[in-house]
Amino acid sequence: MNPTPAPDPAPPLRGYELLVCVTGGVAAYKVAFLVSRLVQDGCGVTVAMTRAARRFVGATTFQALTGRPVLTSQWHARDPGAMEHLRPSETADLLLVAPATANILGKLAGGIADDLVSTLLLGADCPVMLAPAMNTRMWRHPAVERNVRFLREHGLQIVGPAEGHLACGTSGPGRMSEPDELYAAVRAALLGRPPRRAAH
Repeated sequence: MNPTPAPDPAPPLRGYELLVCVTGGVAAYKVAFLVSRLVQDGCGVTVAMTRAARRFVGATTFQALTGRPVLTSQWHARDPGAMEHLRPSETADLLLVAPATANILGKLAGGIADDLVSTLLLGADCPVMLAPAMNTRMWRHPAVERNVRFLREHGLQIVGPAEGHLACGTSGPGRMSEPDELYAAVRAALLGRPPRRAAH
């Protein structure tokens, strides 16, 4: 008589919600691999994209990976009064910006909210993690260094950047952390506390 097989274990991130904000950098393609892995682990993932991000990866890619609509505008197509820049982070356990360009770092540090992603960040009601990605000269610019220091001092978690080959053909710091490293950081941040929905 064959023993009854043990039930498959629950996905490790079931019950958690992640809001991923994708901005305009070549590294945006890496985020698709990260999102796919998180979804396979049971995490609910909602993606928001800037206009520039959609020049690198189409919104359809993330919609297919998450099974959810991709957020691209502050204005809800069917409900103009909906608070698209506030509600997504109210149900998220973590907000990840990847790639986090010099532009979005500057906007966040300066309190500028002029599109969906920047308003989501300023109105975030959950912890925020940033994965910087840019040219080495930009990463080392005093303004970017000041912005990163300011954001760290105010409790935002910054993962990377790594050092290596960059899209501009040079090599140095500024390369976005690889999906495996970001996955480990996101997983640790999520599992550090119970999912929000468990409290309701």
